[in-house]
Amino acid sequence: MATVLIADDASFMRQMIREIIEPEGYEVVSEANNGVEAVERFEEFAPDIVTMDIVMPKQSGIDAVKDILVRYPAARIVMCSALGQETLVMESLEAGAMDFIVKPFKPESVLGTLEKILEKEV
Repeated sequence: MATVLIADDASFMRQMIREIIEPEGYEVVSEANNGVEAVERFEEFAPDIVTMDIVMPKQSGIDAVKDILVRYPAARIVMCSALGQETLVMESLEAGAMDFIVKPFKPESVLGTLEKILEKEV
């Protein structure tokens, strides 16, 4: 199954995503708690898909998306946002993210979005 990098500054959010996707066969190859770390981990592990929080310290998820896609245009990145962050979600999609998941996470939404992204040609 697909490999995943989970980037979120809240450890409980990373754990929540892990608990949703691992039983379905996804392999979490790494986690990051800020945008800089997300870019480093992407380069190190080359995951099939990234779940990226928008608001993180050191570097925002939006800037991390831009950094990753400059070097790896085929990267599949899904943004994670809280309700009320519609402007940031739009900015993320314009930066190259392929989709988004709204917090609080619903397992069927997370899994459906990951499946849809993995099926897309990049």
